[in-house]
Amino acid sequence: MEDIYLLAIESSCDDTSAAVLKNNELLSNVIASQAVHAQYGGVVPELASRAHQQNIIPVVTAALQDAHIDKSQLSAVAFTRGPGLLGSLLVGVSFAKAFAYALDIPLIEVDHLQGHILSHFIKKDTPAPKFPFLCLCVSGGHTQILKVNDFFNMEVIGTTIDDAAGEAFDKIAKILGLPYPGGPYVDKLAKDGNPDTFRFSKANIPGYNYSFSGLKTSFLYFLRDRLAEDEHFIEHHLNDLCASAQKAIIDSLTKKLILAAKHLNIKEIAIAGGVSANHGLQEELLRLAKQYGWHVHIPTLKLSTDNAAMIGIAGYYKFLRHDFCGIDAIPYTNSQH
Repeated sequence: MEDIYLLAIESSCDDTSAAVLKNNELLSNVIASQAVHAQYGGVVPELASRAHQQNIIPVVTAALQDAHIDKSQLSAVAFTRGPGLLGSLLVGVSFAKAFAYALDIPLIEVDHLQGHILSHFIKKDTPAPKFPFLCLCVSGGHTQILKVNDFFNMEVIGTTIDDAAGEAFDKIAKILGLPYPGGPYVDKLAKDGNPDTFRFSKANIPGYNYSFSGLKTSFLYFLRDRLAEDEHFIEHHLNDLCASAQKAIIDSLTKKLILAAKHLNIKEIAIAGGVSANHGLQEELLRLAKQYGWHVHIPTLKLSTDNAAMIGIAGYYKFLRHDFCGIDAIPYTNSQH
């Protein structure tokens, strides 16, 4: 079989990314981030879509140059159809359609969350997860446990009933006065803190589902009471506060993962999504791997955040199935899976 060269485009939120794959091998992965949102403490959809319009052509050009291929060699174009911000998705979807139409090559739509999960199958030195495996997909907008039976047979067995874990990290960071996005700052400060200094309430939801709204409220009220006694409480205890809050989130995440792994008798465990870059979560999973005999799969930093490489690998497996989409494909904001 001839080699398949895929251009992949990701524009679901505030990162514009393009990647080129040769079969399951990553040739390039270019990401343009948007610093403009930091001053607002969150992503501003209108500003995000405008920045995508500015970034998309330079990013695609750079991805093709880095891969040392010409656009005429491409077999297909894969793109993120959703979920995400509608204005941001429209930029990537529209560009992918026009590019594929001009080259007369197939279009492949990819679900953003499936892309995160399938990033583990990009060719690398370490083995990919074996089916079936459990994947903890954790980001700013999603917290789910999925039973992955095949490349496109994924069953959501647990999800958050309110806030996502990444959102909890960012809200806690905001309460502490840390910059946006706050999750990485909490993670960094937690390294020098004692995770057992403070205790915060954790939701007790039945089954494999999650809830993080109560934890945020508990953290907020705890600080309100302490600041009333000592206005410098945060600066005196910043590292311990980050470490303790992070421990509460990680304990909540892993408790349900342990439960699912036991009940389903699965020892292949993967994590995906932006929060998979959290060092505390990675260390706890590696500790649990020793305790329970798990085989844990952790993505590299560049593959844990939003990127086009993950869209490309999902597109590759869809290409093998001739699972193409029409030029009339429209973006969706909420997950279809």
